[in-house]
Amino acid sequence: MPLYQADFPVGSSVRIAERADLEHFHATWKLHNPLLAEQFNFAGRNAEVSAVGYYHGGDPLYTLRDIPGVWHEQCLSAS
Repeated sequence: MPLYQADFPVGSSVRIAERADLEHFHATWKLHNPLLAEQFNFAGRNAEVSAVGYYHGGDPLYTLRDIPGVWHEQCLSAS
């Protein structure tokens, strides 16, 4: 993926990964913005992207409407 290019623009409908996938990401991701414990409660839900930002280096980071935390693209899919 090109740097600073998000797969899901603001207003996109996304699906949060299932809990097992979130747990795997949490266990293996060692860089910025780790998942918070409260984010696991939203596994498997659909949501709307309310904001997109980028970590230095180009990783897209998402804020979802009415769902806490910062979300990595690897934890989301198109719904």
